[in-house]
Amino acid sequence: MSSVLYDHPGPRTRARHRLYSLAAALILLLLAAGLLWRMWEYDQLAYEEWEPFLTPAYIEALLVDGLWRTVQMALLSVSFAVVFGLVFGVGKLSNHAWISWPSWLVVEFFRAVPVLLLMVFIFFLVGVGGGIGSYWSVVFALTLYNGSVLAEVFRAGINAVPTGQAEAAYAIGMRKTQVMTLVLLPQAVKIMLPAIISQMVVALKDTSLGVYILAPGLTRVGEQIEDEFGNTVQTAVVLALLYIVTNLVLTWLATLAQRRLVGERKPIDVDALASAQVMGPTGRHGEQG
Repeated sequence: MSSVLYDHPGPRTRARHRLYSLAAALILLLLAAGLLWRMWEYDQLAYEEWEPFLTPAYIEALLVDGLWRTVQMALLSVSFAVVFGLVFGVGKLSNHAWISWPSWLVVEFFRAVPVLLLMVFIFFLVGVGGGIGSYWSVVFALTLYNGSVLAEVFRAGINAVPTGQAEAAYAIGMRKTQVMTLVLLPQAVKIMLPAIISQMVVALKDTSLGVYILAPGLTRVGEQIEDEFGNTVQTAVVLALLYIVTNLVLTWLATLAQRRLVGERKPIDVDALASAQVMGPTGRHGEQG
């Protein structure tokens, strides 16, 4: 059985892949064992060091004031970034220079500026002194950066649709706006979704940079716990695990949504498709008329 893009691996290749996976798992286990040994050697596994993360009040602070606010900022920024990217991505494809050039300038500028500098600039420009505050400064900074990246994703996805689709739409009298919204964008969604999922993970991780401007979130709560108890290693381990688990859950949900929207859950069986075309709808070899 073959898919559109590649042949399925044979028995030798599958065995080799299993061997690689086993070797990688053993290496990870050895690294984890070495880390635990070093932590035990330096008395980093003592109950006192981990007590805050077993106390209900601190657990609530990590999950509610920390993780939930982080997820909120990430989801808001990605939602705004999709709209931002769609507008400026389509704008870059415009035939009108007064639309395409400003869109190009906005996208390239915000893609080039580091996210942390963007957060600091927005915070000191409109965040302090009764402004929007650090929370929305982080959201807007992530919106501008991720939106600029998604603008290129939208542009590339639209350009990846075969040109014959647009030409056929123009041939039946559709306007460019109709071609874009009814023909190109729906087909480009399948191409864009993996990159959008990836940007969601990036946005969630980048919310941790907001600690520099005292924004709420998981990293901010972890910093407060570390300042109080001085357990830097333990705090870093717990925060890393929370970020990893949250990213895995978001990726799983986004992938599930992609499958429901796109509908292709298995690779296309090219051999079976070719056989069906040869045999014809009745199961017999097609007859020539």
